[in-house]
Amino acid sequence: MKILITGGAGYLGYSVVRHLLKSYNQVSDIVVYDNLDRKNYAFFTHEKFSAKYVHFVQGDLLDYRKLKQALKDTTVVFHLAGKVTTPFADSMAHAYDQINHWGTAHLTDAIEESEVQTVVNVSSVSVYGATHELVDEDTPPHPQSFYGISKLAGEKHLSRLISPTRKVYTLRSGNIYGYNPCMRFDAVINRFMFEANFRRRITIDGSGDQTRAFIHVDKLAEVMKGLLGSDAPSGTYNVVEHNYAINDVVEAVRTIYPDLETISVNFDMPMRSIAVQTPCKIFDYVPITGRNLLDELNDFKLNFAF
Repeated sequence: MKILITGGAGYLGYSVVRHLLKSYNQVSDIVVYDNLDRKNYAFFTHEKFSAKYVHFVQGDLLDYRKLKQALKDTTVVFHLAGKVTTPFADSMAHAYDQINHWGTAHLTDAIEESEVQTVVNVSSVSVYGATHELVDEDTPPHPQSFYGISKLAGEKHLSRLISPTRKVYTLRSGNIYGYNPCMRFDAVINRFMFEANFRRRITIDGSGDQTRAFIHVDKLAEVMKGLLGSDAPSGTYNVVEHNYAINDVVEAVRTIYPDLETISVNFDMPMRSIAVQTPCKIFDYVPITGRNLLDELNDFKLNFAF
């Protein structure tokens, strides 16, 4: 089985590749397709892969010819590539539209002409917009950021690939967090941990009462790997384990760093909230290993150099 992972050299891609190598023995070739736009090269230097069937192709979603070449003989596509910059999802409208919308459209066209049997697309709960009501897969999308709008447009392109011979899964992920060598420090929990460990002071946007949906990076990778060979029908699934107010996350971090100071920026500015119905339907098909946030944050701390 040949697997193509767009955006595979990034934060989530690192965990996906590790999970595939560790416990999925049907893989004959893993192609990491990435344009290296984030200038993060830890994927290539941190630790040697035990398997020799991992290959890298430097390419862009908008390069249709290279996409078609990379898709030759591919059975599974994990679509992780995209423009995401937290917390600036309301700026750079053109970049979001070009990459998340039209880049995914290019990928869809290329897959349509291929023999790909399974597509796993990573989207975001940001497509629901902001609401104080719990959302689930039946909640109509109402994106309120350029990022959310572009991810929903990408979902619509890939949905047309669903057929009796091809499964297509769209996973609407919560905010990803957790340590790996390719991690992003613009993700809120990761940023809090970095600031707490090295500065003993974290910055909170708004009052901190706003709620966010979260999933650990390894658990999301576990779900993606688990979908291969599962009996889950094609469709759209939320992938969220926890809903926390930002102040709840701060208190969890403070448990690890008791001398932590906090600074609030734009305290009176209303911030978007989102909370997702849990447990999510996807866990009926692909169970995950449950761990509490505090244990995960303690593990995170152990990976800092000092």
